[in-house]
Amino acid sequence: MSSIFDCTDAAQLLTGMRHARQAIGRGELIVMPTDTVYGVAADAFSPAAVQRLLDAKGRGRDAPPPVLIGTKETLNALVEEVPEPVQKLVDAFWPGGLTIVLPAQASLAWDLGETLGTVAVRMPEGQVALELLAETGPMAVSSANLTGKDAAISAYDAERMLGDSVAVYLADGLSKNGIASTIVDATSLVRRGADDEPARVRILRDGVITREQLSEVLGDLLEPVTSSDEDS
Repeated sequence: MSSIFDCTDAAQLLTGMRHARQAIGRGELIVMPTDTVYGVAADAFSPAAVQRLLDAKGRGRDAPPPVLIGTKETLNALVEEVPEPVQKLVDAFWPGGLTIVLPAQASLAWDLGETLGTVAVRMPEGQVALELLAETGPMAVSSANLTGKDAAISAYDAERMLGDSVAVYLADGLSKNGIASTIVDATSLVRRGADDEPARVRILRDGVITREQLSEVLGDLLEPVTSSDEDS
């Protein structure tokens, strides 16, 4: 039986955080508020828990979840390299709604799915998320919804879709903006291909951080819009 805790109530917040930590430690799922939309979370280093997350959403291993972290410094422990332009993105937009894809540290003992050796990382904004991440460490987190449905903007939206597949729901009102994070691929800044194409950062998903904001930080390193992008 799932439990929902109202994090706007101090007593429920303390109890809910304790239950959430314990659930993550047992390899179970929780739903928590973030600055974008509500997320369903699992221990990033438990393959069984990550698979449970994918099953709850109805997703396959070809759609691995991003990893949320509680500090900017944690990024260095999870990825192969943090190039200077990526550090500028981190400084400009973290904590916040930017997810960055980079080659993962080969030594990490995790299985997020078919990642092709990469990991998508974000440091979210918000007291509940950051305090929980400080205690649990990195978590695999995806939007709290069934695949094909709108992302949940409240814990109760998430509960209607995910039900008892989630052990603990942390409710903190409506999401601030209800817009998912922007996802950028910066892998070419670390691993150059065999061709002569310039290394650039590519937008994989438009979200709360706009192309204009990214361009202010990256300049010519941001991959330009192509005609096919404009048509899609």
